[in-house]
Amino acid sequence: MMVKTPDIYCLVKGAAEGRTRLNAFDKALLEAGVGDTNLMRMSSILPPAAEEISVNELVLPKGGLIPLAYATIDSTTPGRMISGAIAVGIPEDDREPGVIMEFEDHAPLSTVEEIVRQMVVDGFEYRNRKLKEIKTIGIEHKVEQCAAVFAAAVLWYK
Repeated sequence: MMVKTPDIYCLVKGAAEGRTRLNAFDKALLEAGVGDTNLMRMSSILPPAAEEISVNELVLPKGGLIPLAYATIDSTTPGRMISGAIAVGIPEDDREPGVIMEFEDHAPLSTVEEIVRQMVVDGFEYRNRKLKEIKTIGIEHKVEQCAAVFAAAVLWYK
């Protein structure tokens, strides 16, 4: 069976509190706009020449199998900071694939974004590929009782 290669991507994020870790995660998915889909976690390669769209343009089928790379973390420690971020490396040559990296930690978002951006730089370096730009999205949340954060690069079709 041949699977069609996605040609668009969208960066999304969400954070939420919930009664349980899974409920917090589910609510964070809803906030990010992917809560009524089935997530298919993939390794972190952006198809060549994929175009970025905004979350307002993203139309996903309810219950659909949606490929994405994502960062997520949860916590039940009140007052703890949790952060997750995605970085997408766009190559100079649009015939080449890009790289998506994800990272999450009990740390401020600035720290998490710095690390995930460096991961993209490293990924391009050991691929001997020239990096044109890095796009990031991330989210942080101070836990009240039970919380989760979620950041993703959703791959889809025009």
